[in-house]
Amino acid sequence: MLTESSAAIVTATLPVVRAHGEAITGRFYQRMFDAHPDLLDLFNRGNQATGAQKAALASAVVAYAAHLTGDGGMPWGPVLDRIAHKHASLGITATQYPIVGRHLLAAVAEVLGDGVTPEVAAAWDEVYWLLACELIAREARLYAGAGVPEGGPVWRDWRVTGRTRESADVVSLTLAPAGGGAAPGFTPGRYVSVAVDLDGGRGQQIRQYSLSGRPGADQWRITVKRVRGEGGAPDGMVSGHLHDRVAVGDTLRLSPAFGEVDAAGGDGPLLLVSAGIGLTPAMAALAHLADRDPGRRVTLAHADRAAEAHALRHELPALQQQLPNLALHLWYLDAAGADLPGLKAEVSAGLIDPDRLALPAGVTAHLCGPVAFMNLVRANLLRRGVPGERIAYEVFGPGMLPG
Repeated sequence: MLTESSAAIVTATLPVVRAHGEAITGRFYQRMFDAHPDLLDLFNRGNQATGAQKAALASAVVAYAAHLTGDGGMPWGPVLDRIAHKHASLGITATQYPIVGRHLLAAVAEVLGDGVTPEVAAAWDEVYWLLACELIAREARLYAGAGVPEGGPVWRDWRVTGRTRESADVVSLTLAPAGGGAAPGFTPGRYVSVAVDLDGGRGQQIRQYSLSGRPGADQWRITVKRVRGEGGAPDGMVSGHLHDRVAVGDTLRLSPAFGEVDAAGGDGPLLLVSAGIGLTPAMAALAHLADRDPGRRVTLAHADRAAEAHALRHELPALQQQLPNLALHLWYLDAAGADLPGLKAEVSAGLIDPDRLALPAGVTAHLCGPVAFMNLVRANLLRRGVPGERIAYEVFGPGMLPG
């Protein structure tokens, strides 16, 4: 908790910090990268280019301050878990938090000027370190659980053992530990970070990809969509590299599997709702249930551009055979001539209609797709009586906070 004096100062200054949040974090990133250019290797340069990253940091710090002063209303445990898992997947260490704190507080002073008295600076420093200490503790537990020695390297070498073209823009890579042995087990919904070195000495970039294969298999699988830049955003650096440069026999650097969401959680009816490449955790969940709980009642509702764009669809007929209570509802923007041999599914044209999703008593839902898509579906499920704690969702990159 904040001290009483700091709480009063933060409450009084929160509106002005909130109003200037993106300017503060924009200045923060500029300061930090000027002083520590090596940290660029940890940050998504596409999100930096579009401004999404600074918006995410601003919202996180301001929302946490509001939480500490009783002005938030958001349950912060799940949010902290989400951020901690993301940090662990990037190899963030406790030694980096003082760097962030120093440049963030300096940016506050630069943007707000004379309004930042020593007392105001001390109060916001207290906010930052309360947040940092909570995250450091959570991340230490995650590293220990993943078998990462204290202060040791997060990254391991994995060998590409297979490559499958799933659609025009999607490829699957199967991966085995380069040192031999079987891949560790994982919970459906977990993701791994992939670190690649960019051409021309442009440094390292890291991206997260959900594990799309069967938990418990000897190898891991990731299914990667090529990111094509839209609205001024650049093409995906890492997805393009994996599509164009990586072949069977190559080696990739991967983190352990992290992620706070269990895509097959609960023991009652399960609703899996996905769009585009968001299907990957749902496919891992179905494979897991085929092994562990084949009688469970499951509905997969998936939206895509067209049947030929629907990656991994060829695996669904076998999963239907293994999961007799699996119902499939597919929405394609172009459903004309949809070719789905051996598949029993309700196929509709256009955008997904959440009102058509059956919601049996006790249902647990898992959502993965674009943020706007998940907001639409989540709002519908809440309106129809599904408790928020029974709706899990996957968010990568900025946009990790509700709203």
